[in-house]
Amino acid sequence: MRGLQLSLNQTQKIRLERALEKLESLSSKANNNASVTVADIIPVNYEDGILKGHGTSELDGEVVATLCGVVERVNKLVYVRALRARYKPEIGDIIVGRVIEVAPKRWRLEINFSQDAVLMLSSMNLPDGIQRRRTAVDELNMRSIFEENDVICAEVRGFQHDGLHLQARSQKYGKLERGQLLTVPPYLVKRRKQHFHYLDQYGIDLILGCNGFVWIGEHIEARDDMIMDQANKSEQQNTSLEEQEQQYMPLETRQNICRTANAVRVLATLGFSVTIEVIMETFNLSTSLNLDIHEMLGAEFCVLVAEREAERRGLMKRRG
Repeated sequence: MRGLQLSLNQTQKIRLERALEKLESLSSKANNNASVTVADIIPVNYEDGILKGHGTSELDGEVVATLCGVVERVNKLVYVRALRARYKPEIGDIIVGRVIEVAPKRWRLEINFSQDAVLMLSSMNLPDGIQRRRTAVDELNMRSIFEENDVICAEVRGFQHDGLHLQARSQKYGKLERGQLLTVPPYLVKRRKQHFHYLDQYGIDLILGCNGFVWIGEHIEARDDMIMDQANKSEQQNTSLEEQEQQYMPLETRQNICRTANAVRVLATLGFSVTIEVIMETFNLSTSLNLDIHEMLGAEFCVLVAEREAERRGLMKRRG
């Protein structure tokens, strides 16, 4: 068990073990031929002229696995994809990171990778939204855009000589505010077509970063400008207390953010894939049981989630 420290009684332990055993049997039947452990022989056809990739080696004329994982085949390339591995960036990945340094013409971000990422000033839209060359004035105003400890959503642009580069040339990227940042193991977040989710009925945004950083915050409508300019900031400072109170997040929205965050924590603790479908099922299960938000982190609810997931996968297996 990862993340939360659960104190299970004997009955809960037995129920959880049964649910996990059922899930393991379902997954082993589905991936029996693809799953390998260290020193397992990988069946290949040498007449096709195969290429040995990551996690494979040749021993006594046989291709054997050097990692525990799933065998993947891309044309002639055979490699082993580790089930639990650190985040490896790929071009186009949607990531969530935290600014750790404002350097000349760039920001450095911590993205749960072995090295920091770089977001160049030239790789993002300016506050005025005009496409133009970056000047010395823009460089001096970098802290008005992002500063240390700001949470940012961006896209992986690629590797260059000075490290991993990001880009934020879209309205959906930029600074994230009024929400929670969670960290889950990166292998629990699968690469999908959509990583931005707007939960209309709850008024919150959910961003599943490929790097294991998950953002849950109040929904903000897309704007033409990614950030407010200095004039708007000075106007905000002059607003009255009543106007500031109107900008506060509603209590119901805060509760929805906390409930969704706890659903993600429970799934990460159980080692389940963090997808929008499973998150919403966990969210709805907690509301149907009339549980308080803090009670979602209890042992009984975690066992119920494991049992429901085993039932769901069993039904999917029968339908398939």
